[in-house]
Amino acid sequence: MGGMIPLTDDSRRPVSFPVATTAIIVINFAVFVLELLGGDQFVMQWSEIPAEVVAGHHWITLLTSQFLHAGWMHIIGNMVFLHAFGPRVEDAMGRLKYTIFYLLSGLVAALAETAMTAHSTLPSLGASGAIAGVMGAFIVISPGDRIKTLWFFGFWARVSFIPAYLLIGVWFLFQIFDQIGSVADVQSGGVAYAAHVGGFLFGAITGRLFARSSDSNTW
Repeated sequence: MGGMIPLTDDSRRPVSFPVATTAIIVINFAVFVLELLGGDQFVMQWSEIPAEVVAGHHWITLLTSQFLHAGWMHIIGNMVFLHAFGPRVEDAMGRLKYTIFYLLSGLVAALAETAMTAHSTLPSLGASGAIAGVMGAFIVISPGDRIKTLWFFGFWARVSFIPAYLLIGVWFLFQIFDQIGSVADVQSGGVAYAAHVGGFLFGAITGRLFARSSDSNTW
């Protein structure tokens, strides 16, 4: 078993403490505690069911499903990615616009997944669509930043410093070719690739529009 874990942006420190990114991470863990307490009933109530959304029901779940996760590894994996890429994008956009951007990325991701699985009655949940949007914005805002990344395969592990455009670009190609990515949205064991692609494209297309005009690309 192997994979990669982005740890942090090694090229720069956040200009200010990433309040919005930290708050989003805390909220995700708080909701996960509610999931543990509420069980399957809580998860089914607030997860997105594509067939129900298409039928015009429970539209609020397009938002609430972004804060639900299928297990400890799911939420930890997603929050690690958000911790690695979120602070830089928050710096570039400012806290309020970043928060709006994050939620919109998740909404677009959920709609993309719904469009691809319109008849599905399986619950769709997870923050990875929104996080994919953050990664899309990162690659257009700071493509040349070096990302400190942990690689592992079985008991072997090493840390490398990889340009953001290469690391995120390879991740995106995995989504395109339906491979198992490191950020996972779970649908009864499946991965919501359409949500990843939709969120990423939204972030890549709109990221610079949300960023402050003084914040330029860095190679």
